[in-house]
Amino acid sequence: MGKRVLLGMSGGVDSSTSAVLLQKQGYDVIGITLRLWEDEENTETLEGGCCSFSSAYDAKRVCDNLNIPHYTLDFKTEFKKYVIDNFIQCYKNCKTPNPCIECNRHIKFNLMYKKAEELQCEYIATGHYAKTEYSEKYKQYVLKKSNEEKKDQTYFLYSIPKDIIPKIIFPLAEYEKKGNVREIAKENNLAVAEKKDSQEVCFIPDNDYGKFLEKNINEKIKTGNIVLKNGEILGKHRGLIYYTVGQRKGLGIAYKEPLYVLNLDKEKNELIVGTEEELYNDTLYAEDLNFLVDMDKWDEKIYAKIRYRANIERLISVNLKDNKLKVTFEKKQRAITKGQSVVFYDIDGVVLGGGKIA
Repeated sequence: MGKRVLLGMSGGVDSSTSAVLLQKQGYDVIGITLRLWEDEENTETLEGGCCSFSSAYDAKRVCDNLNIPHYTLDFKTEFKKYVIDNFIQCYKNCKTPNPCIECNRHIKFNLMYKKAEELQCEYIATGHYAKTEYSEKYKQYVLKKSNEEKKDQTYFLYSIPKDIIPKIIFPLAEYEKKGNVREIAKENNLAVAEKKDSQEVCFIPDNDYGKFLEKNINEKIKTGNIVLKNGEILGKHRGLIYYTVGQRKGLGIAYKEPLYVLNLDKEKNELIVGTEEELYNDTLYAEDLNFLVDMDKWDEKIYAKIRYRANIERLISVNLKDNKLKVTFEKKQRAITKGQSVVFYDIDGVVLGGGKIA
């Protein structure tokens, strides 16, 4: 029997195909599905989500088909503490969070890893599009961009503990097309081969962030002024929780040119708007840092991205002072947003680390 690996299974095609690949590589695979969230008022809306009842059932069917054990673990309390409560608190403080990053940091690559140790597994695995490998350059194991450029998910993984990277397997690392993964699923008669990818935040299945926040913020949502940077009042906002930097739609104001959200001022309860040109800036500050490669090993050529769908851009400088980074880009970036993450890469796609935009 090969080395034992605990595979996180969402019931989707990526993690299910990962089970096939690991098995073919000789690993002793154990499947695990995490119960993270449950809408007690409307469980039907969760069908198809990454932590729904149907997803656990789909994962179990795949494991039964492959003759591997499958477990379902309840982490709803921990998920609420580390992911949902953080999500709500960020919006209350005029920040735009990324819950997938928090889930990877606290749940999948922390609690799930501890469960792997309990089950005497030597590795954990997930269906993320990313790589781990030993780097001669850095003399350590590193996290690296996937071959599937459009699906690469290293942006969501920068906050995982550095010391467990040697224990992580990403079976989809070498695949360049999602279609190739689906073909493997079909060839192995996996029932989820044609299952659609989950796009929404799992605990907001209808994608209505405003409604979710209204229900879960234990304070009155206050209206306030929409203003230009010079203080000129243009109208009223519904409450700052409904807006994010870069937003154009839903402002409900008329002006001589298109206006976008530039900033949210919690102290004054003001929504600051301006032109698209005013959205661009070449400097940001980052905190809550996690380094996967020590800064003294970084090259002069460093790159970064400020959101998942953003391009990776060249930096002029990265300076650390009092546990906060000052980051300066070669080109101005559009809509730098507090609460989102900035993730650093070297020229070869190795993830150097990252932090929260402050």
